Amino acid sequence: MGMKFSIFYFADGAEARDEGLYRLLIDGARFADENGFEAVWTPERHFHAFGGPYANPSVTGAAIAAVTTRVRIRAGSVVAPLHHPLRIAEEWSMVDNLSGGRVGIAFAPGWNPVDFAFSPQAYDTRARVVAETVEQVRSFWAGEPAAVVDGKGQTRQVLLHPRPVQKELPIWLTSGGSRQTFESAGRLGTGLLTHLFDQDIDELAEKIALYRRAAKESSTEPNVVVMLHTLLGNSREEVRSLVRAPMKEYLRSSLDLMSRTSLVDEDLDPALLEELMDEVLERAFERYFAHGALFGTVEDGRQRIEELRAAGVDEVACLIDFGLPDSTVLHGLRHLRDLKQSCDE
Repeated sequence: MGMKFSIFYFADGAEARDEGLYRLLIDGARFADENGFEAVWTPERHFHAFGGPYANPSVTGAAIAAVTTRVRIRAGSVVAPLHHPLRIAEEWSMVDNLSGGRVGIAFAPGWNPVDFAFSPQAYDTRARVVAETVEQVRSFWAGEPAAVVDGKGQTRQVLLHPRPVQKELPIWLTSGGSRQTFESAGRLGTGLLTHLFDQDIDELAEKIALYRRAAKESSTEPNVVVMLHTLLGNSREEVRSLVRAPMKEYLRSSLDLMSRTSLVDEDLDPALLEELMDEVLERAFERYFAHGALFGTVEDGRQRIEELRAAGVDEVACLIDFGLPDSTVLHGLRHLRDLKQSCDE
């Protein structure tokens, strides 16, 4: 089928794990490395339990580099407006050296205002900053000097050290579904990282077509990665029973207070509000289970992969840590390996 598979971490916020907070990260990365997976992705999240263990993907990337030999190590994503572009290049050049040239970065504009405590002035211009950051990081990575102002107010020229192993840094733009971002990624000559949370496969196919047209005009090789919540097992019903509670909690966490009160009258009785919310979450879960994730058996997975391949997807980034016990996740990886191998045939 020509599909690549990678592992994506987001973290369920369960910081009190018996095995240690990052044990699943390390064990999953080793599994990916030993079983021919394309990459391991880790995100950047701040100031919230859900995803909070992943505050810096260059740090988790360095940890992955230390325990693997071949799997690619990627940020999914660096929130570009929160960082100086030269610091991004510097940190990731270190990881590139630690890994022997295996890193890649997806860049995102960010959306949570609280995250911008690091750089509050960048919030209003965050979309524009992403494209500027891509170009600056590329230039610095390639060995071009950068003009900086030093502590004495003098303009200086600096070069990136250490020099990275890879001559070119693989880059993606992250999109929640914006057509503009799909086209921007094509024009910038980057890959595209997206998901099915707010778009179905037919919509995704239309946007991928826009992206590929823009990439063709920029004479770059397109690459589309789709993140999917993933658990495969022996039966569809077994998987449904395992993922229902954690996925409903995941969906609940994605609805902030404004979203909730826009659905119902804010003066409604709290018990009735919770009942209505449970009904909304149950419907959302069923839709997501059927159309937005990689859940079920290996055969179910093959059907989903074929749909994505037909839509123009090049790689599936399997999000595995959304609230399940570590043992369940690791057992499911064996079924995911079977799916990957069947798609390689």
